[in-house]
Amino acid sequence: MDIGSLRRFNRIISPATGRAIIVPMDHGVSDGAPRGLRDMAKAINDMDEGGADAVLLHKGLIHKARYEDHMKMGFIMHISASTSLSSRPNKKMLVGDVEEAVRLGADAISIHINLGDEYESMMMADAGKVAKECSLWGMPLLMMVYARGHDVDSYDPRNIAHCARVGAELGADIVKVPYTGDPGTFADVVDDCPVPVLIAGGPKLDSTRKLLEMVHGALIAGGAGLSVGRNVFEHPERVMLMKALRAMVHGNASVEDALAIMGEAQATATDR
Repeated sequence: MDIGSLRRFNRIISPATGRAIIVPMDHGVSDGAPRGLRDMAKAINDMDEGGADAVLLHKGLIHKARYEDHMKMGFIMHISASTSLSSRPNKKMLVGDVEEAVRLGADAISIHINLGDEYESMMMADAGKVAKECSLWGMPLLMMVYARGHDVDSYDPRNIAHCARVGAELGADIVKVPYTGDPGTFADVVDDCPVPVLIAGGPKLDSTRKLLEMVHGALIAGGAGLSVGRNVFEHPERVMLMKALRAMVHGNASVEDALAIMGEAQATATDR
């Protein structure tokens, strides 16, 4: 990795821990504005206050989110898109490029690939082109790689491991995949992938404990942290949740320690 890429990479993945907390905020394109992202400036402020290493945005909301007020926090520009209104929502198209991201001050690029979809070959070809551009510009590349297609099990550990490996082999510096559900199978995903592996948040969870247990499982399996959106920015105590996650990811706090930060150490059935 050249010096430019390394400097940017170190703004996303902590050199001290080799881990990262990323909060993706690209949901408005796919599904419309979620409740937690109606006020983008406040959302960005809360993530910075809580200690996120980076946020992930589409280019059009960088200034609306007042990212310029939070320059110490990493910024990843997402350049893939589709909408839930489409007849082919899994077909991700490129809506930006690396040169544009450099001009906007991004620390990394993010793209999305859905393996198993009928347009898999197009998305993989795009990924190869973007990886080449990132190499030329000294820009780290995050690939979100999911198994999504006809008769494809998105949460089969073998498919998740395949997704992570595809991302690495196509030139990703960081990959994001779903959690397999337990540390043992996720360790296989990490062992098969030569670049840092982050977990996605998946569907909205019904308790804080479940989220923290998922993160803890990924970390003890060797994962490099998380890239979680709705389960973070829609949480009613999202700043404190971020602080709890930071204690886990960068301080090796236990689930119970993290719940104590949240003020939920004794919570069971009443967990959020």
